Amino acid sequence: MEPFKTLQFEISEGVGQLTICRPQSLNSLNSQVLQELDDFTKRTPEGLRVLIIKGAGDRAFVAGADIQEMEALTSNEAEVFSRKWQQAFSSIEFLPFPVIALIRGFALGGGLELALACDLLLLGEKARVGLPEVTLGLFPAFGGTQRLVRSIGFFKAKEMIFSGNFYTAKEALEMGLANYVMPEDQLMNKALSLVEDIKKRGPLAIAKAKALIHQARDLPLKEGLNQEAVEFGRIFNTEDSKEGLKAFIEKRKPLFKGQ
Repeated sequence: MEPFKTLQFEISEGVGQLTICRPQSLNSLNSQVLQELDDFTKRTPEGLRVLIIKGAGDRAFVAGADIQEMEALTSNEAEVFSRKWQQAFSSIEFLPFPVIALIRGFALGGGLELALACDLLLLGEKARVGLPEVTLGLFPAFGGTQRLVRSIGFFKAKEMIFSGNFYTAKEALEMGLANYVMPEDQLMNKALSLVEDIKKRGPLAIAKAKALIHQARDLPLKEGLNQEAVEFGRIFNTEDSKEGLKAFIEKRKPLFKGQ
């Protein structure tokens, strides 16, 4: 994978770490980041089992979109801008493996919308989250109005978006917008602990489960249950499922190969 200008990526034993590197602007999102995120999701390396996304430094995960770049947009350009970011975050959301957002400092506007596209959110105790777009006379348009309500419900989503306020990590946890909150120096260890658990499990099963969970937000229950049964039948036709069942009966740890 060719080096990026605004992203850093490293992989070790199936665990990838993707860092957004614009610390001079609190890792704000601009067209360069957009292009590189799009490039990354289109050519993720083979063997990647879990991805951790974080921001460079301790001040911010991502402090939003680059306002100076946005200010010059026309109405038509703003719509295109929104659609491109929506697509970039959807590409992250539907990666066939778990994605963990590791949040230190600010996760605001587009930064929180990026986190909402991830599967697990780990927040440092000093983190602050929010969707302050209304303070600019705008509203969240990188998926925020859609993903937030699916994450925390109508009433809290409305409060967050209408007020434009920042929320503490503790408040985020209480409203269901985080899996864990802990001191910043413990975040990576916790992420890697979760990663080790995930890596022991069947990668095909996790990919199928992730896809079904996402579909559950949009499908009627009856249709979702039908799809669950169909995919359950398909997973039984994999080598991983045969290995997992055999290992259980033989009282040993399974050796999954993603096949």
